[in-house]
Amino acid sequence: MPETGLRSTPAEYLARAVAIATDNVRNQGGPFGAIVVTADGRVFEGVNRVTANLDPSAHAEVTAIRAACQGLGTFDLTGAVLYSSCEPCPMCLATSLWARVDRVYFAADRNDAADAGFDDAVFYRYFEGGEEDRAIMPVAQEPLPPTARIAPFTEWSTTSTRVDY
Repeated sequence: MPETGLRSTPAEYLARAVAIATDNVRNQGGPFGAIVVTADGRVFEGVNRVTANLDPSAHAEVTAIRAACQGLGTFDLTGAVLYSSCEPCPMCLATSLWARVDRVYFAADRNDAADAGFDDAVFYRYFEGGEEDRAIMPVAQEPLPPTARIAPFTEWSTTSTRVDY
């Protein structure tokens, strides 16, 4: 059940995110914690469970967003704020964008994470850099006939029961 009540300051939420990250290390998790505070003040926590759950997407921000979406029964977190113990990686930032989170605050930055052995610089370069930076994982479109290539989108556009997002 999500917590509700009096609002805290960004610094207080960040301190809480840092505290749950620190506690998560003691419980075989990674050193990352996050909190989603919804527009109406509900609070949802998430911690990094990548190694504990054998899930490379189980970053703290993603687990907090998942908890908030499940708790609210929606994929749209408009009006919510994400507080993270560390600067969100590209995946977590993209998840925040898809969830329509209004704002993100973080404590430690990517350099602090790198100093602790969590160097995401290659991922940032992948998205920010040139072709040479994408050599770690080439991504290419494979030619298919146009009707086959867009079949899922054709089906989507003609389905009256779809839920737009």
